[in-house]
Amino acid sequence: MAINIKRPNGTEDVLPKDVHKWYTVEKIARDTAESFGFNEIRIPTFENTDLFLRSVGETTDVVQKEMYTVMAKETKFTLRPEGTAGTIRAMLQNGLLNEAMPQRVFYILSCFRHERPQAGRLREFHQFGLEMAGSASPCADAEVILLAKTILDRLGLKNIELYINSIGCPECRAKYHEALRAYFEQSKDELCETCQSRLVKNPMRILDCKSPVCGKIAESAPLILDYLCEECSEHFEKLKGYLTNFGIDYKINPKIVRGLDYYTKTVFEFVTTEIGAQGTVCGGGRYDGLIEQLGGQHVPALGFAMGIERLLITMEKQNAEFMTPKTCDIYFAPMGEAALSKAMLLAKELRDYGYRAEYDMIGRGIKAQMKYANKIEASFTMVLGDNELSEGLAKLKEMETGEEFEIKLDDKFVDNFDSIYIDKMLNSLDDAADALMTEPHGKEN
Repeated sequence: MAINIKRPNGTEDVLPKDVHKWYTVEKIARDTAESFGFNEIRIPTFENTDLFLRSVGETTDVVQKEMYTVMAKETKFTLRPEGTAGTIRAMLQNGLLNEAMPQRVFYILSCFRHERPQAGRLREFHQFGLEMAGSASPCADAEVILLAKTILDRLGLKNIELYINSIGCPECRAKYHEALRAYFEQSKDELCETCQSRLVKNPMRILDCKSPVCGKIAESAPLILDYLCEECSEHFEKLKGYLTNFGIDYKINPKIVRGLDYYTKTVFEFVTTEIGAQGTVCGGGRYDGLIEQLGGQHVPALGFAMGIERLLITMEKQNAEFMTPKTCDIYFAPMGEAALSKAMLLAKELRDYGYRAEYDMIGRGIKAQMKYANKIEASFTMVLGDNELSEGLAKLKEMETGEEFEIKLDDKFVDNFDSIYIDKMLNSLDDAADALMTEPHGKEN
């Protein structure tokens, strides 16, 4: 019978065979962030709509076209389209900004935007992101960029380029806006309808327009770097020096403005050309006015977000290594009701000890059970029948080598299995080490 109910367009199912890939990204990102002094925060999936109107910006594509908003009685709620606004709201509301500075938090969450689904761009997508509040120094910008690069390096990604820019502070950006308006006014009738409205409210958004016509016009637009005030220019120069000190290669791209209005001064992107048009795998920057804009005191802040789906696509494209999927440690093949009862108890004991244990719950024959054990890649199998129960002794078979071990079915069973399992692991490590020692590492001259 055909299935009539399918997943919504723009969403994806993560199947058990792929979950270990997500674990890889999440673990490396989490461990790296913690090594830099960041702690995890978890925020609601939806927020009051006003939060995003005030932070993300009413002239952005996110607010104008992409937010999922619902009316609950007299209150408007929006599924979060990004993580920064909700995280800053949580830090502000829960008093984190009254504690020792800088405050460092990271998150792993799902976001929602109503976009045209394509590779690397979904309507429900997932991000690893972080925020640092309390430091106005460009060394904080360099630290956050270093953290992002460290994650990408530890994921094994290659051919990722870092692009940086400064979009200045409100004072120098006001002069830049005047120059942009004067420039785009000359081609106003050629701009798309959205950009014509942006020309009045926020002309920098035109630089981020995806329309080929607007993009062509924007190619010769004035550059923000020519309008930076002395403070913003000095901040940017120091950032470049710190990146050089870290040994981080970068390119200056004066057209980067990011897609959200809360950014100030530093903006950056890590980009790959290997996954098509949606090549930005990490984007972020500084937003020194956001906390004040949301009702707090003036506290400088910055951060970034990485799209997990895009990271996975890039890793698969580059044949990066993932964590080994977890498989069954031991499969019990019972024959008869008494053997099944024993298998259930032995499996429970092993699970309490941390092992992954399974047994037949369908009533298969022994041949079918062994076939199933192979499918689930069980490390060991054990057949249990009347003879094994009466003798209190069974054979533990290592599936990879076919080697068998006699093991008593008594109160020492878990300890005995543990000893055999550890020996197997140590032997595997020894074999791997021997292979490395004997493998040629290069040709002799």
